[in-house]
Amino acid sequence: MLVENNVPLQPHNTFGIVAKAARLVRVGQASDLSAVLADASLRDAPKFVLGGGSNIVITGDVKPLVLKIEIMGKRLVAQTPKAWIVESGAGEDWHELVAWTLENGFPGLENLAMIPGTVGASPVQNIGAYGVELQDRFESLDAFDLDTGKTFTLDAAQCAFGYRDSVFKHASQALGNGSAGFGLAGRAVITRVRFALPKVWKPVLGYADLERKMTLSGASAAQLTPAQLFGWVCEIRRAKLPDPARIGNAGSFFKNPTVSAEQCADIIAREPKIVHYKLADGTVKLAAGWLIDACGWKGKSVGNAAVYDKQALVLINKGGVQNPVTGGEVMTLAKAIQTSVYERFGIRLEPEPVVI
Repeated sequence: MLVENNVPLQPHNTFGIVAKAARLVRVGQASDLSAVLADASLRDAPKFVLGGGSNIVITGDVKPLVLKIEIMGKRLVAQTPKAWIVESGAGEDWHELVAWTLENGFPGLENLAMIPGTVGASPVQNIGAYGVELQDRFESLDAFDLDTGKTFTLDAAQCAFGYRDSVFKHASQALGNGSAGFGLAGRAVITRVRFALPKVWKPVLGYADLERKMTLSGASAAQLTPAQLFGWVCEIRRAKLPDPARIGNAGSFFKNPTVSAEQCADIIAREPKIVHYKLADGTVKLAAGWLIDACGWKGKSVGNAAVYDKQALVLINKGGVQNPVTGGEVMTLAKAIQTSVYERFGIRLEPEPVVI
């Protein structure tokens, strides 16, 4: 285990924000985490787990010990009559994993192509796109407990997945009976993730952009292949979202809010064109990007933080590498957008990224 001091974090966050980690440990295997706990100078230090840095906003130099997760490896570990079980190290790039599964004949993740970040971060956020969420393809994961030094395995139910949510985003809380609620934020480090990918593949096409691609192709759903769907998703995302390698960003900055059917009807009466999706439980998901665009924010900026001119849901670093955005500018812009949307629609937008 090597502890690095004063490590620049600009290359390790997709916004390209300039900051330093006071101390950083590169975690290439679970034993590196055991070594951290065995070191008296590191054991009790506050810790921050860093994957691909695609879902964070850094507002200053990071004082906690940074655990940079770089556990690699992809393999087929088992199969059932219905699914292939594929395992990946937490440090693998998410999009590269999706491409690898298709290349090896294990479809099912194609709707989640081009989501930035690492595999280890995917269960934390319960990432999702175009009608598929991680929980739909999840089998289990391995994690390391920073409190006890033990490794453990969780299935989908134990991960408590929700919309862009999981047990890893919640701290353990004391309950009235003297016990503690099951929360793993700041405690668990995901080391490996396994996915159950269906042997009988069916395309998920319930979004207008994908239906449009289908119509233009002249193909039917029965003729569609996983590789074709993967290609369409990549094309759509490239057209709508900036490449973090060229324009710093953290992807979708706000969660799509969910409202009751009555609330949605009230908004539609005032805003007939609002983009919305009915959910199975009777609630309605609203398109946060539409709400932000309707408030006139597309292309607006605060310092070097700006709303992307092609997709209002994305905030970008318009200053680039030479004159980068600060975390303060990003959050000032985000709060101004939240206030604007609330004043017009009565809806509070919740940011997706973790603010450090």
